[in-house]
Amino acid sequence: MNDRPRDADDPMEPAAQQHPGGSPDSGDAPAVVHAPEAAEVAAPAVVVPTDDRQVEQEDPWGSAFRRIMGGNLVMAVLAIVTSLVVGGILIAATDERVQETSGYFFARPGDTLAAAWDAVGGAYWALFQGSILNVSRADAGFAQLIKPLTDTLNFATPLIAAGLGVAIAFRVGLFNIGGRGQMLWAAAAAGWVGYSFALPPVLHVLVAIAAGIAAGAIWGGIAGAFKAYTGAHEVIVTIMLNFVALWFITWMLRTPGLLQNPGSNNPISPPMAETAVLPSIFGPPFILHWGFVLSVAAVIFCSWLINRSNIGFQFRAVGYNANAALNAGMDVKRLTVYAMLFAGGFMGLAGAQQVTGAVTTGFTSGIDAGIGFDAITVALLGGSTPWGTFFAGLLFGAFKAGGFRMQAAEGVPIDIILVVQSFIVLFIAAPPLVRAMFGLPQPGRKSRRQLRDEAAISDATKAKGAQS
Repeated sequence: MNDRPRDADDPMEPAAQQHPGGSPDSGDAPAVVHAPEAAEVAAPAVVVPTDDRQVEQEDPWGSAFRRIMGGNLVMAVLAIVTSLVVGGILIAATDERVQETSGYFFARPGDTLAAAWDAVGGAYWALFQGSILNVSRADAGFAQLIKPLTDTLNFATPLIAAGLGVAIAFRVGLFNIGGRGQMLWAAAAAGWVGYSFALPPVLHVLVAIAAGIAAGAIWGGIAGAFKAYTGAHEVIVTIMLNFVALWFITWMLRTPGLLQNPGSNNPISPPMAETAVLPSIFGPPFILHWGFVLSVAAVIFCSWLINRSNIGFQFRAVGYNANAALNAGMDVKRLTVYAMLFAGGFMGLAGAQQVTGAVTTGFTSGIDAGIGFDAITVALLGGSTPWGTFFAGLLFGAFKAGGFRMQAAEGVPIDIILVVQSFIVLFIAAPPLVRAMFGLPQPGRKSRRQLRDEAAISDATKAKGAQS
């Protein structure tokens, strides 16, 4: 055995090898094995990635169905249908014939069901004839046939403009509940211009409407300034400003020399000059005036403002995340004031339309007619989008126009319409309730195939990490 000390460059001596039988090798000179130049490491098993495109190709219709059924349009339609069903139940429950036949329901259930069908069907048929087409007057001419449709558009005119005032505030994360005060100041400004000045016909009505828009914008901007620079909540501020406007306008209508009609002790303003009245679009017997065209123009402008303009992009950014918008260099306070200015301006347009088109013989403190609060429902049903608000305004205009005929022809209380509108708000504000009632998929819910693929990818990733 060589007793020479081992040098670092000497070949390595392997350990005693084992024979297949298990005995050690007893050779005189063990085999010399040199160290390998590169260490060999077993490569991990290759994980075949999942083809995501194959997942999309296998279930395109199901994915599209889930997106459609979970969208705002389907939710709005289902909310309306469900509300009409609830209204039908109330109509049947309050009908005298149904109440009479329900006394012997178990003996003759068909009588009760027939009476309920007649009550509900007659009420909603009257609603249709009072808001869309008056089929019963078709023999009286085309004008009488479509007059209910023009009445619907007339009622929808201020609702659309006021709904835009709520919708644009929603897009910035604000709740404009001060529509009543903004409309009152707009009506006061437009009315004062309408009966105090002598201007050419077209110019006079345009100046009156511009004055109303400016007054509404200023009153809305006050709430925006309080929100931006003092942190006061816009809901509280706008509610309080509603009462300030109501009682201030009431005082002005009761004070001679301000807004009160000279020679009258009633709190009413003088009638509008003929040059400051919006003319009818089709003439008698239709009452639809050119304010509807202004509302459509307001929808187009609002759509451009929110979706196409630079300030509209900043509005949406603030509405999504105000802190992120601030970090991106946007002046959130200034944008808050601008948003409420625009919101008040649209409300001002609705108020000006009331005194220049709907009530031209002098206005009172009730000139808003509850439109400022109905606009909240219109904006919610329209998804806070300009065109959604437009169609929601048409729907509520149909409710207003057809509700009177339903009451007169079938004896159904007009309050049933208010109940239907209230239930629409309830179902729009509670989407999970509607989805649970109709078994709709939850928004953003993934298919089983997507869940399986994601689990497989996760397991493969963990296994690859463990091997590494």
